[in-house]
Amino acid sequence: MSAPSPPRTYDRSLRPWDAALIVVGGIIGGGIFLSPGVAAQRTGSGLALLLVWAGAGVLTLIGALCYAELGARRPHAGGTYVYLREAFGPLAGFLFGWTMLLVIYSGSSAAVATIFASYTASLFGLPPTWSLPLTVGALVFVAGLNLFGLRLGAQVQNLFSILKLLAVAALVVCGLFLAGAGHSHVLAVDPARHGVGFVGAALPVLFAYSGFTYLNNLAGEVRDPQRTLPRALTLGMALVIVAYVLVNVAYLAVLGHDGLAASTAPAADVMQRVLGPAGAKVIALGVAISTLGFCNITLVAGARVLQVMGEDGLFFRAVARLHPRYRTPNTALLLLSGWAIVLALSGSYGQLLDYATFGDWLACAAGVATLFWYRRRDGATASFRVPCYPWLPLLFIGIVAWVVVMTMRDNPRNAGIGALIMLAGAPVYVLWRRLFSRAAP
Repeated sequence: MSAPSPPRTYDRSLRPWDAALIVVGGIIGGGIFLSPGVAAQRTGSGLALLLVWAGAGVLTLIGALCYAELGARRPHAGGTYVYLREAFGPLAGFLFGWTMLLVIYSGSSAAVATIFASYTASLFGLPPTWSLPLTVGALVFVAGLNLFGLRLGAQVQNLFSILKLLAVAALVVCGLFLAGAGHSHVLAVDPARHGVGFVGAALPVLFAYSGFTYLNNLAGEVRDPQRTLPRALTLGMALVIVAYVLVNVAYLAVLGHDGLAASTAPAADVMQRVLGPAGAKVIALGVAISTLGFCNITLVAGARVLQVMGEDGLFFRAVARLHPRYRTPNTALLLLSGWAIVLALSGSYGQLLDYATFGDWLACAAGVATLFWYRRRDGATASFRVPCYPWLPLLFIGIVAWVVVMTMRDNPRNAGIGALIMLAGAPVYVLWRRLFSRAAP
């Protein structure tokens, strides 16, 4: 017997192209412009580096296909929270929502808003004292933008996503054509790192691909979700994979593997080398737009999770309310945005995010694992079914589990504290159930 459908309180205003650009915007933030050097430090050649980026993209595409089936089965707001609650019980859903609010979504929004502030200040020649006001201003702007209906927010997000893809295209053109790509050093072995392998590079690269689950949080606002979600997730992921691989080819073409490994801002280095100061300004604008769009998607998607939790009685009832005119969870949005601002003001967001970053992929793997429960309970009758079941879901879960184990081995302190942050939600859940009799059973 299928689970009962929640009341249709959201307006289904997201079209297929809107949904695909949400996937793009939820994945491409500031990381691809800033941190591929870390992956280069952990690989021995340009070929190994490109294989890591392409392989991680394929793995993420597998996860997206699994989430496409989950979205087709439960085309309602809440995403991973709903899947975990239905398959593993309300405690599992609560732990996801707890960690999402406390650290993952709020911390990532605060961290990426800080990147926006840094590049905006550089773009306009502002002093460092402007960094914090710009960070807070970015979070206030994207929150305020979405208080007046998702249609307006989606239109602005479409603009952000298109502009960030144009920034990626400019970077690729400069690297591949203006700098004369095609030289053998793009795939060449780096003598300084010969024999390094590429296992360690999987961690930062996989983290750069996180965010593909955000669209499922907004499934209650997607038109014809059984058809749109699978298409949007597939198209959006394909765009991201192509963009990520081509950008890394451009980095290697201009900087070489050794130069990329030594760079902390490869996008700026490439544009500076090819176009001089004007190029650096162009990429600074691209990074600022990209990070602002990421913050927009993260806060909007997280607010829907809190709203469903409130509706289930697993969070404050006030966050379950939708605006009577705009049909947006404004209380939940303001709460999540406010906590992100607190983290930004405290300066602790980076540390908190380090503690629980691996929890984001752990939640993705747990979400994919619910697919086995849905198949057993509801059968294979969904409008979209992940191909090669059960091997692709098992492959995804296995590799993510390996990444989590590697993270705990390489950085046991941060991984341990991250696990404690998640597990701390268990006594909070028990206390909540005792204090509020209307909590979900």
